[in-house]
Amino acid sequence: MSIDFIYSDLMWAFFFLVLIAFASLSFLGRKQSDTRRKQNTTKLPPGEMGLPWIGETMDFFNAQKKNKLYEEFVQPRIVKHGKIFKTRIMGSPTVIVNGSEANKFFLSNEFKLVKSSWPSSSVQLMGKDSIMEKDGERHRFLRGVIVTSFAHSGLETLVSKICNSVQLHISKNWHGRGMIHLYRSAKVLTFNVVFECLMGMKVEPELLPTFERVLEGVFSPAVNIPGSRFWRAKKARKEIENMLVKVVREKMKEIMEGRLKKEEEGLLLSKLVCGIINGEITEQEAVDNMVLLVFAAHDTTSFAIAMTFKMLAHHPDCYTKLLQEHEEIRKEKRSGEDLTVEDVKKMKYSWQVARESMRLHPPIFGSFRKTIADIDYEGFSIPKGWKVLWTAYGTHYNEEYFKEATRFKPSRFEEEEATRMGPYVYVPFGGGPRLCAGYQMAKLNILIFLHYVVTHFDWSLLHPHEPISFDPLPFPSLGLPIKISPKISLTAPSQI
Repeated sequence: MSIDFIYSDLMWAFFFLVLIAFASLSFLGRKQSDTRRKQNTTKLPPGEMGLPWIGETMDFFNAQKKNKLYEEFVQPRIVKHGKIFKTRIMGSPTVIVNGSEANKFFLSNEFKLVKSSWPSSSVQLMGKDSIMEKDGERHRFLRGVIVTSFAHSGLETLVSKICNSVQLHISKNWHGRGMIHLYRSAKVLTFNVVFECLMGMKVEPELLPTFERVLEGVFSPAVNIPGSRFWRAKKARKEIENMLVKVVREKMKEIMEGRLKKEEEGLLLSKLVCGIINGEITEQEAVDNMVLLVFAAHDTTSFAIAMTFKMLAHHPDCYTKLLQEHEEIRKEKRSGEDLTVEDVKKMKYSWQVARESMRLHPPIFGSFRKTIADIDYEGFSIPKGWKVLWTAYGTHYNEEYFKEATRFKPSRFEEEEATRMGPYVYVPFGGGPRLCAGYQMAKLNILIFLHYVVTHFDWSLLHPHEPISFDPLPFPSLGLPIKISPKISLTAPSQI
């Protein structure tokens, strides 16, 4: 799972209003732009800035809505201008960069030359005190608290909890049914796993719909007009915040009275509350980071799961090999016995399949950065205050890094092959100081879910050529419906 996301489509009416407002200024704007261009022609990257403010925004979002941002927007401009080019998106002069060296330069120089850049709506809904808005030492400290929740000492407990959540979810939602919308099912599961396994909180039925109302507004225009998507999201965010504040204060009382159970000590909620008690973390930081973590896991991990199943359906030879791996693990287990960390480590081919699926279908396209200093890179000058957009597709689909880049080939990630892969080539979780804090949990979620599905069900896609849509993140347009039939009868949750 990842917290780096790119801007979503805005309301078409908004663009038309902006177009009308700026049309009368276009001549003057172009004249001024020409003057600036003459001054910087030798330094700025090549490219086209388009109309004042609007720039190439419409082209950008048109391609994004079709989930063809790389094919229809980025790639044609690479052919025309090279792998580094300038454009203008939503009023911001923007340089789009491609390649592992560019990824390394801009991702590793976070806090030094660039900083994460989010829309106002995202900041307001995720929280200004979450790690997405923190810089430098404060970011490192808060991220460290989150990452320690996945420390090796606590992984065994976490694996057991995820196993129980997956089995309960399947027993409750798959039993007796002949068809499942896999993507939706995975979204419900990942939501429950974050709350139950990472925070030790019970998920009430109304919590997921409330949270999804927040997510709907994360990339919407920050216009707080009654009835708007952002207005509904703000209301839902307030409901969630009130609930989380209550949970945090109850946990604080529990810890201070010495009633915290030993198995809950390593949970993220307990660590955040201990930080509040010790004066290291504010209550708002705890709440905002819990909201952000759920947001980061909700759509990205579920999309990765969905694309893994889709790729397996299209490559039966790979599925046969993966199924054999899981059957061998299952044969070593007693009836009702949970998986262990050692079992997950044996799922080497399964993780190769998942990684290759995320290479071809990255859960995020890339992310924006804002320059905090004038930057000289590859012979070009990028002025302070400009945006920079790095892309996963810029390496994932590049023949320089992956031969037959459009081909599904899990063996790319065999240990020997993977060690030859340079840094910042494979970037579904981002990189640098803002490398996804929860990627370890995403891995566990994907592999454990895979295990219990493939060992207990025969399944097939109902729509093998289902297109991928985008709003604001990629998702299978029909929810990836699959036909299922149990291999064994579903019984108690511990045995599925």
